[in-house]
Amino acid sequence: MAEAFNTHDHAARIAEFLDRHPHALVLTGAGLSTASGIPDYRDRDGTRRGKPPIHGPDFRKSEFVQRRYWARSMIGWPVLSRARPNAGHVAIAGLEAIGRIGSVLTQNVDGLHGQAGSHAVLELHGNIHTVVCLECAALFPRAFIQKQLEDANPQMLGANATPLPDGDASVEPTELADFRLPWCTCCGGTLMPNVVFFGDNVPPARTTIALAQMERADALLVVGSSLMVYSGFRFCRMAQASGKPIAAINLGRTRADDLLDIKIEDSSERVLPLALQLLGAGRRPSEMPSLPLDGGHL
Repeated sequence: MAEAFNTHDHAARIAEFLDRHPHALVLTGAGLSTASGIPDYRDRDGTRRGKPPIHGPDFRKSEFVQRRYWARSMIGWPVLSRARPNAGHVAIAGLEAIGRIGSVLTQNVDGLHGQAGSHAVLELHGNIHTVVCLECAALFPRAFIQKQLEDANPQMLGANATPLPDGDASVEPTELADFRLPWCTCCGGTLMPNVVFFGDNVPPARTTIALAQMERADALLVVGSSLMVYSGFRFCRMAQASGKPIAAINLGRTRADDLLDIKIEDSSERVLPLALQLLGAGRRPSEMPSLPLDGGHL
């Protein structure tokens, strides 16, 4: 009973926050998608799990790195491809539908916001469901590339590996000697997932749109992000600099804890549907619990 009461109290705080700030920018991270079966990058202290990620410059110049990436992706992709939006994604789409948020800026590449029905979504780091040719810029569905990988590497089918975030998996380098890379069917060129790798920058045009979204917003709501990557943290700094309040729903520490007006340590898939219920029922702020936006951390 105590846990249910706490979650309802957390939802009431978020509902009141969004009632006061109906044009809030919602910034989402990997923690939102864990309930969909996609592993998170970091623990509750914000420390990255596992081996260092593949960097974009290394991928583009090294065939070995490309083999390592695509072999791991071939094994890990089925987990990501089966992922479906959870109650948190659906609630964010619902908040958009009733005009209680402005737009959604996601650091995730899983495409689950779109599947959940959100429309005003900017995928800051791209979308893992699309693959691009580095030579001719042709685009391919990731599912098509999976078939190519499996046909070319039957020895990898059924391999046991621990799933990792964003369709990755743990595969040892000794297994890669005979691995065949996917190829562009238009020009035979090198393929790369159409996402922003570590070591690469968000495309300038996309950054410009994201910054404009933050400027238009009247507040910032962070969901499921530790904000350890600067591409997300910068929006908290922007909001603070312009005097816009910041709320966060995240299990664990964030890089912006000292900037937050509200910190909710609870699961977004539980808090957000309840907040949507409160707002969708048309309750006035005065009918919600009186919860000052004083920066207190629950």
